[in-house]
Amino acid sequence: MALPSDRPSVPFTTSDLDLLRKFEPVACYTRGEQFFPTDVEHYVRECSLWEHHPDGHDELLVRQGEVTLEKLVEPRTAEFGSVRFLRFVESLSLAESAQVLTDQVRLRRQLGEYFHAGIGRLARGGILPRLVDGLFSLSFLLRGKVSAATAAAAELDYNGILSEDRKYTYYGRVTRQGGWTILQYWFFFCFNSWRSGFHGVNDHESDWEMITIYLYEQDGQLTPEWAAYASHDFKGDDLRRRWDDHEELKKAEESHPLIFAGAGSHASYFRMGEYQAEVNPPFAGWFSGLLNALNKIWTGTLGQQPINPFHIPFVDFARGDGLRIGPGESQTWSPVLIDESTPWVGKYRGMWGLFARDPISGENAPAGPMYNRDGSPRGSWYDPLGFAGLDKVPPPPQMESLLSNNINQVSQRQQELDILVPQKSTELQKEGARQKAMEGNPHMAKQYVALEKGINNLSAEVRALRREQSENTALLQGLNRRLELIRAGDQDNSRAHIHDLAVPDDPTQVLRFDRAAETWAAVSLSLLLFVVASLIFFAPGYLWASLAVILILFVVLESILRGAFVPTVGRVTLILAMISAVILFLHFWKAIIVVALLTMGISLMYHRLRELAG
Repeated sequence: MALPSDRPSVPFTTSDLDLLRKFEPVACYTRGEQFFPTDVEHYVRECSLWEHHPDGHDELLVRQGEVTLEKLVEPRTAEFGSVRFLRFVESLSLAESAQVLTDQVRLRRQLGEYFHAGIGRLARGGILPRLVDGLFSLSFLLRGKVSAATAAAAELDYNGILSEDRKYTYYGRVTRQGGWTILQYWFFFCFNSWRSGFHGVNDHESDWEMITIYLYEQDGQLTPEWAAYASHDFKGDDLRRRWDDHEELKKAEESHPLIFAGAGSHASYFRMGEYQAEVNPPFAGWFSGLLNALNKIWTGTLGQQPINPFHIPFVDFARGDGLRIGPGESQTWSPVLIDESTPWVGKYRGMWGLFARDPISGENAPAGPMYNRDGSPRGSWYDPLGFAGLDKVPPPPQMESLLSNNINQVSQRQQELDILVPQKSTELQKEGARQKAMEGNPHMAKQYVALEKGINNLSAEVRALRREQSENTALLQGLNRRLELIRAGDQDNSRAHIHDLAVPDDPTQVLRFDRAAETWAAVSLSLLLFVVASLIFFAPGYLWASLAVILILFVVLESILRGAFVPTVGRVTLILAMISAVILFLHFWKAIIVVALLTMGISLMYHRLRELAG
């Protein structure tokens, strides 16, 4: 197998740092992004170190301004159930909160970096998702501890760090596994401002993001084959793109992949655009099962498009129209090598920001590159191949020999089966003849039963061998065809491994009345609550009937604004028909069952009499 002529390669002896520099990415951020990759040392110096104890109280271990990377990893005993965490922003009083919010406005005016959402996220979903979203937003009154003032203070502190030393850091790790040379690029952010800055799911102190590049060795050269980006809602095979997939994997100067980072969330995407992210509330198991069953009826029996009326719509803005960092850009990287022996990587298992005690963990800070929030090893660190579904994929130079070995093994097995199947078949016939000879001899009943059991087992074995023989024939054809393609230098479909392709929203598909639709999306839920309150107060006797009519009117009006009137009317009609059928059955169930039984009886009698007459 020859090396691809259109791919960059480096000598196998290249140092780890030079390898990282050769393929380091270009990170493209959205205009208005407030936090960029920074070094952990500056961040830690601005933090305090805490311990949350199982009884609920927090203990200060090291005061703000005194934490260093050395103190971070000092051995400290802790009881089971305790959580160690850093705190970037200390508790703010009401006056301090007002001041940092004012200073944040002043800072953004100075920077001239403003974010414009365009078509709002709420206008991209229906009335039910907005209702669930309202409940989700209200939940922050109970569980939210990362306020807008905390986000503003973090932004001010980060800009203070940036003014002292304007550099952009990634932490690079090189490891080798399963014949692959693996380059991991870890990016640390002081804060995740997706909710407060870009109307997303959550805010939390600190953020770790990562991409991985996989290289194979051939003829003393290392060549890139795959790139995998950590991202929302995707895992395994869906995280990676092949190096020759130029539509999906954009590159600068052929060796530096482009990352389009989500605004505030910092999730990594292969293509520029705005991505729909959906959050499903943590329903009880029985309710989730009921929704799945109804969706199967809706799609399988009724032939409708699948729907999830209870999802919460969010948008991850990965526009790439803001700051760019990397080779050939105005801002470049400051790389730092890390591995398991790096003290703050291997020895600190705590969180890199506030432990907000969020029951669904969305507001809790993450742990470091090597660990999960609970201190257990992070899969992407100890199993970088499995992380991207590459544990089952051999490096290209090994593919030809592996296919040849497979062909030899299957061919050898076929030769064994060519001998074994006739032998077993003859043995089965022999046993069948013996069983036939026992018939009519009552004194041989026990031997007959035992022989019949053996014949059944042998018959099943022969069927299995014949099936294996047939399947191996087809397998050999596929293996030989694949080997011929590889030897001819042909590549298979670069996206054949992808189950769920991340696709940004189509910018050409806008709402029919975009501004009216956005306004309606913003006020519709509140209007619905006002209407329900009015019905309860003024017309409680007609509450449910009136509410049903109002909901239908809301849905129809929204479908007009969204340019989906016809399909929406069709869905509403189908749902009303189903509800009507249920109501009719509940009222006339006896008559319906009687008619059904009589019809079945008449039908059966007709067919049986017709059969008798024939």
